[in-house]
Amino acid sequence: MATDPPGDLRLAPLGGEPRSLDAWLTTFHLAAVILDPYTYESAWLLETAGRILEDFRGADCRIAFVVTANEDDAREFLGPWAQRMLTFADPDRDLVKAIGVNELPAFVHLRQDRSVAALAEGWDPPEWRAAASELAKAMSWTRPNIPGPADPKPYPGSPALGA
Repeated sequence: MATDPPGDLRLAPLGGEPRSLDAWLTTFHLAAVILDPYTYESAWLLETAGRILEDFRGADCRIAFVVTANEDDAREFLGPWAQRMLTFADPDRDLVKAIGVNELPAFVHLRQDRSVAALAEGWDPPEWRAAASELAKAMSWTRPNIPGPADPKPYPGSPALGA
């Protein structure tokens, strides 16, 4: 079950200074895909996750990847996505623990009050579609097509807190 994370939880963007979750949520909701760069499950979904987040570019939300690794490993895993998308390095999985995520990859929508509006875990397209629909409704935006024609078949995720 998802829990609302504390406002003083710090998120560090690649190449930037860490700020509290409250600071990141001051103006916009946060739509993030959480990935573990050391697992196949997250690697298989990287392009799909990027496509889904990109569909919300321009909406009144902050889109981001959260990578459960240090900055160097996050950059290596994401490749060009690290330049195109706000990315937070979360090597200690503080956000993962605070939200109560069980499987990665995961898609999370955090409201400005830090409440978890939606959470989808593993690659379960109907679950991701529901989470994206919740975000689209809140943003008065169009929901991306999930699954897309090139997306992988559904599969369970890897343990969110690592092996």
